[in-house]
Amino acid sequence: MPTNLRLPAALLAVVLVTAACGSDDTLGAGGQPLFRPAVHLPQGQAAVNRVDPDLRAAFLDAKDAARADGVTLVVNSGWRSPAHQQRLFDEAVQKYGSEEEASRYVATPDESAHVTGDALDIGPPESAAWLGEHGSAYGLCQMFANEPWHFELATSPGGTCPEMLPDSSYRG
Repeated sequence: MPTNLRLPAALLAVVLVTAACGSDDTLGAGGQPLFRPAVHLPQGQAAVNRVDPDLRAAFLDAKDAARADGVTLVVNSGWRSPAHQQRLFDEAVQKYGSEEEASRYVATPDESAHVTGDALDIGPPESAAWLGEHGSAYGLCQMFANEPWHFELATSPGGTCPEMLPDSSYRG
């Protein structure tokens, strides 16, 4: 392959993960992906195929409504393996200096709703803001005040979302 056509490793990883998540059940109209995996997901991890089916259905309903409002909802992260969640937590401990402080930003594998398939991280920020405003119509709720991108199926469609917790350390 000519050197000017080689992809940087990080970009290649995104292409491979996107391809791995591009099965028929993750493609929308025109063959566009419903979910765009984040760069930090391990290659080949089907992060969106392993979320709770009710959560997935609620997200797809919200995605259609957002599109009608000119907003594109993107899943940046969904299901995570316990090992991947542990790596994220370990990185947070290193960054913040203690497990206690890290737990404000990243849950342990035993406490993470991503590990159980019960959470989606939505982007970009304006899309997460749209979902924060309209998500309860689909049962989707922002759970933590310091994570405007993190949503879980926490009420029935049209219900009232629970009061947000300050951060993920309050869940455990």
